[in-house]
This record gives sequence, structure tokens and C-alpha cells, in this order.
Amino acid sequence: MSEPRNKSLLHWEPFAYILLIVLVVLAGSLDPQGAPVAFWIAAVFAAAATVFFLVAFVSYGRRSRLNPDPAGNLRSLADITIVPAEHVPSETNPTVTVADAGRHQSAIDIVRSRGGEAVRAVLVPRASRWLSRRYRIGVQLLAAGEIRHAGFLPDAADERWRDQLGALRDDGRYVEVPAVILGSQQPFSVDLDVSGLPAALGE
Repeated sequence: MSEPRNKSLLHWEPFAYILLIVLVVLAGSLDPQGAPVAFWIAAVFAAAATVFFLVAFVSYGRRSRLNPDPAGNLRSLADITIVPAEHVPSETNPTVTVADAGRHQSAIDIVRSRGGEAVRAVLVPRASRWLSRRYRIGVQLLAAGEIRHAGFLPDAADERWRDQLGALRDDGRYVEVPAVILGSQQPFSVDLDVSGLPAALGE
């Protein structure tokens, strides 16, 4: 089964807000005397949108306590299974550079201060940037008890391993790979050693 590429509208965080605002504005713009039918139809839809908004708000609050949360951030490693993908010697020594690391420099700096340059990274499918519908594979760095979001796999790597990593997630399993934080000060970059990923995924 292939992984979804995007969140459904019902699970996209801003959708309930947008729907409610649009319908309330629409109902408020209609004259109940001049267009009573249209006004009451819009009012009914606005009331339904209010109920949907409240349900979505409560649902998001519950999902935000899950591990990983709706954005793909891990709260802990206690209730998930880690599948280690250790380094496999090869002539090519395949690595990938974490995308969007520039947005997470403080988090990377914290991990580097706790664990040094050589750390571990957990790959989390169905992660996303704030307010984005697009699903990506998130990279969570680990060091001395710290778990921090560092960015995402680049598109080519995401395309290659999305379905297999997603299948593992359905079983509560997440692949962990070696990672290296490059740079002595910000801006840092992060390289992932994916040489052992095919074996960990059973390729």
C-alpha cells in the first residue's frame, strides 16, 4: 500500500478555521430580509462549521499527545520500536543531506552540545511543516536523551523510501540511522548515513 502524499483536508489543521471564517462572513454578508432563504442556508452551514471546528479542535488536542504527534515529532522512544540501520562499508558510502536544516539550527545546536558531531537520527514518515498539507519524512536527531526535529529527507530519498518507511510506521517501527552534524557553529548541516537503510528495510 502506497503512502499518502498529502494530508486530507479534514486533517489539515487550518481547514476548520478557514471553513468557519468563510461561512460566518458569508452569512453575515447576506440580508435576512432581502434574501431569507440564502441567509438561513448560510446560517445553518455556519452553525455546522462551528460544530466541526469544535470537534476538530478537540481531536487535534488529542492527536497532539500521540507519539509521534501530527507534525511527526517524537515525544519519546519509550512506546515505539527502533529498527537500527547500521553503517555498511561500500565504495560509494551513500549519504543524504537533511533538507530544511536551516530552519532548525537551534535544535541541531542543542543536540550537538549534548552528543557531539556523531549522533543518531530517527526517520519519521508522515511528518510535515507547520500549516503544510504535504507529507514528508521527518528527521529526529537523538543525543543524551534529547530528541529534536532537524528537517526532512530530500525529495529523491523521500520518493525512494517513503512507502517502506510508512509500512514500518503502521507497525509502530521507525528506522534509526547514523548522522553527522557538520560545522563548528551555525549554520549547521546534517548528513545521514543511509548505507544500511536497504538492509533494514529488507531490500
